[in-house]
Amino acid sequence: MIDEKKVMLMTRMASYESNEGKEDLKISAYYRKDYVGLHIVYAVIWATIGYGCLAALAVICMFDKLMDSMSMNVMVGLGIAVIIGYIITLIIYAAITYVIYNRKHQRARMRVKKYNHDLARLLKIYEKENR
Repeated sequence: MIDEKKVMLMTRMASYESNEGKEDLKISAYYRKDYVGLHIVYAVIWATIGYGCLAALAVICMFDKLMDSMSMNVMVGLGIAVIIGYIITLIIYAAITYVIYNRKHQRARMRVKKYNHDLARLLKIYEKENR
């Protein structure tokens, strides 16, 4: 005779495995600090590339104005403004990335724990049947 609890449990587990389980298992293979740190490094790299492209675009667009007012004070002020803007951008990107990927890892770990609990329940059902 078919055990309805076992069928429902197996159906729920199969649905999880086929949908979000694949990514959750990959995510939960990392420690939280490693997972979040890796994504922060990626965000810093992409923010640097994006900031560099925007800075280059701004220089190209304002090249005439920059050449007209070329003095050491303007160059130093502009350089300091660019560096401060870059640091602020990196801090913002790193903070947002930390929050997003920390939450993503925690949720994935919770779903994997529930899945492992379901596996343990299924194993107990099978052990009772084999006795």
